[in-house]
Amino acid sequence: MECGDLADPATMLKLGTRGSPLALAQARIVAMRLRTLGAEVEVVPMRTEGDRLLDAHLASVGGKGLFVTEIEEALLGGALDLAVHSLKDLPAELPVGLTLAAFAERDDPRDVLVTRSGVDFEDLPAGAVVGTSSPRRRALALALRPDLVVEPIRGNVDTRLRKLESGPLDAVILAAAGLSRLGLRPEHARPLDPMVFVPAVGQGIIAVEVRAADQTTRALIDRIDHAPTRVCALAERAYLGRLGASCKTPMAAHAVLDRACLRMSAFVASEDGRQVLRGAESGTPDECLALGRRLAETLLARGAAAVTALRV
Repeated sequence: MECGDLADPATMLKLGTRGSPLALAQARIVAMRLRTLGAEVEVVPMRTEGDRLLDAHLASVGGKGLFVTEIEEALLGGALDLAVHSLKDLPAELPVGLTLAAFAERDDPRDVLVTRSGVDFEDLPAGAVVGTSSPRRRALALALRPDLVVEPIRGNVDTRLRKLESGPLDAVILAAAGLSRLGLRPEHARPLDPMVFVPAVGQGIIAVEVRAADQTTRALIDRIDHAPTRVCALAERAYLGRLGASCKTPMAAHAVLDRACLRMSAFVASEDGRQVLRGAESGTPDECLALGRRLAETLLARGAAAVTALRV
């Protein structure tokens, strides 16, 4: 597709996104890249069920899928031409008729510990209260420091930071990519080692979802795809798909592409962090899907299903 083909004002792409500050920032990144190709793009913010239930415990009301269902329905119905998501919010299986057409270059995938005092994770005092809504972060924090108190915390990134400043929390754990995209630089932020605090599947990656049958839009979106990030994303999602895990499952996988070598680390854990299984695999980029499934099989063979109550 030539850029000139997209300059026609009638070619207006409707880009769906959540209406949170972070989601809008991510949508603007994708929209800007498409506009440089000559496309006309309208960003369409949508309120999802997850946004309406901000005071509920995420895992108890249906999980991260609540943040994408309405958007995907609008996409399937033709009200949208594409949707932009944080990849870590997408379930392993997409609705029939939709596909992930592009992955933007991955930002910093690490978790970040933000405190009022500037201490490192290992130096938090016994009994310190740490806020996170992620079962993965909760399990990892308790596995490393069972003396901590981990409390659920919901809300947008800036809301969580305000709760840290004004509430009973001693620390919060957030995604580095989210802070960066919002231009937030908390004074006391400490990145956490991704080999220890393994990032969530897809963390730091913006994904673009389209209708599988929409060849015109797919051809355009393909031009903003970052191939190395795609390899890592597919490996991680293959791992997620084989485990059949949900947002309630404390688990993670993180792939890194170093030239011709794809390395991947992963873990599954019990909710209280008392049982943790870790694994690692490596291979070539061409076998990214097989690599992800192989790592999942390795952990399943070591008892992952029993640890996490997975349905496999």
